[in-house]
Amino acid sequence: MSYTKRDKILMKVQKPTRYTGGELNSVVKDAALVDCRFGFCFPDVYEIAMSHLGMKILYHSLNEREDTYCERVFAPWVDMEEEMRSRGMRLFALETGDEVVNFDILGFSLSYELAYSNVINMLDLAGIPILAKDRDESYPIICAGGLCAYNAEPIAEVFDFLMLGEGEESINLITDEYIKWKKSGKKSKKEYLKTIARLEGIYVPSFYDVEYNEDNTVKSITLTEPEAKPVIHKCIMKDFDKAYTPDKVIVPFGEVVHDRVMLEVFRGCIRGCRFCEAGYAYRPVRERKPETLVDLADKLLSSSGYDEISLSSLSTSDYSQLKELTDGLLELTEQKKIGLSLPSLRIDNFSLELMKKVQKVRKSGITFAPEAGTQRLRDVINKNITEENILNSTKMLFRGGWTNVKLYFMIGLPTETDEDIQGIADLSQKVLEEYFAIPKEERAKNINITTSTSSFIPKPFTPFQWAKQDSREEIVRKQDMLKAAIKSRKIKYNWHDNRASYLEGVFARGDRRLLPAVLTAVKNGCRFDSWDEQFRFDKWMQAFEECGIDPDWYLRERSYDEVLPWDHIDIGVTKAFFMRENEKAKRAETTQNCRQGCSGCGITSFGAGVCFE
Repeated sequence: MSYTKRDKILMKVQKPTRYTGGELNSVVKDAALVDCRFGFCFPDVYEIAMSHLGMKILYHSLNEREDTYCERVFAPWVDMEEEMRSRGMRLFALETGDEVVNFDILGFSLSYELAYSNVINMLDLAGIPILAKDRDESYPIICAGGLCAYNAEPIAEVFDFLMLGEGEESINLITDEYIKWKKSGKKSKKEYLKTIARLEGIYVPSFYDVEYNEDNTVKSITLTEPEAKPVIHKCIMKDFDKAYTPDKVIVPFGEVVHDRVMLEVFRGCIRGCRFCEAGYAYRPVRERKPETLVDLADKLLSSSGYDEISLSSLSTSDYSQLKELTDGLLELTEQKKIGLSLPSLRIDNFSLELMKKVQKVRKSGITFAPEAGTQRLRDVINKNITEENILNSTKMLFRGGWTNVKLYFMIGLPTETDEDIQGIADLSQKVLEEYFAIPKEERAKNINITTSTSSFIPKPFTPFQWAKQDSREEIVRKQDMLKAAIKSRKIKYNWHDNRASYLEGVFARGDRRLLPAVLTAVKNGCRFDSWDEQFRFDKWMQAFEECGIDPDWYLRERSYDEVLPWDHIDIGVTKAFFMRENEKAKRAETTQNCRQGCSGCGITSFGAGVCFE
């Protein structure tokens, strides 16, 4: 598509800079001189996609290859899509404006289940057949990676293959093999897939056949090709300090969600919260050295002009050399008035001294995640923090001048009672009382406490993967109970849409039989399901009904002997460990974190990270 044709419609849409490309540090190549044109597809709008750290890493990694040109492909917002469809325009890449149907490989990032409808819609808008079996060698190879790739079964048949684990190495290996296949004449797509199926972490859904029992549970997952592996193991970067990371990033024209330099200090998590898929999927913990990070920060700031750095990880205060890192970064940031933020702090291991140091330039609010309102339930989920930790930390912050505190909780957790719901209100009130316990002349003004709840969703590869998910009616009852229990006007209560949580729960533990419902929902207009103003729950329920699917069935409790739709995937943490943790949860017993001692999760098989410190 020519820029002239694209520019004609930009005056008719909101935020036209979503579609122009040409930003600082974006890569310009002659597409005619490369062997592989790769489209990095993020199934959401520009400002969400441009905040995605994985996209930044893989985009620049691929573009350092002389034989490959990686371009960005994002979901057009509904106004742009309407203009495109009315003019017969197809989905295009930002860098060149070329239609992606002519690319070699399109790789989707599957970060959250509610983006599945956008994946389908983007392929349709591109003029590409949705199902892998309907695409011959003239179409791009369609692949995906990301956290949801570990159970992408509801849309697995869309993809030629999925990349499980960390993509820095595997994305280059599959590109190497693609170029060889392309130069050999693209004789058979199946032959290319057989070749890459031998690589670590590559899952080819068409090489696996799923059978079901009369009660609708999975009967078996069997191989249809000898090259396929009975179990696909994820791949990781063992030496994370030496893993590829770009020293420059694209600077967006418009404002994006995370508009700052992001430093990924480590991957993985030592904690083992029993509800958290990411905490287990990204194990083992592997850190970068402070000097590596400080040097990288200096280069990223110089090449971008950003005035803020954010440390990225699942639990920033668990970084073993946090003091050395923050001291080094402050030497960079203080003189230039660059802000430094530390998200994902744990209540039980941060200090006021640290907070004062990193917020010298600008003071932001503080967010804590107690997750549950009572100690019993915090022990059930293995949060390993106490009420004393929570109150001491908030008291310390209030005395330090902070007055904007957010508290995150979940409702619908396994074994939860009404007493646990009341506990959220009680704990929020106790936090408020810590503020008022400080003499009036010594405390800052205008206290602002926000208590937020999301609905618990049992996720694959967690100890709670067998648990029942609360019904929508039960979630509403608990939300109403909590609203009534919070008495103070100083505490604001926010809650998550139970309908979105319901749909996410269906797909999180879903199987391949859900695909017809996804295709039907998209045909009926569903897209951007994670956006409140676009979410069409009634159309989703209509799609399930039309396809003869009972979505409630996917939210049920499951038994240990049931074959799970993702049982042919291995993240390195054993199923036996998850069973032990689930039984400990029923007894409200906690498990120590990885630095206190090994709990035998199985991740030592990777021979890397915290397991061998």
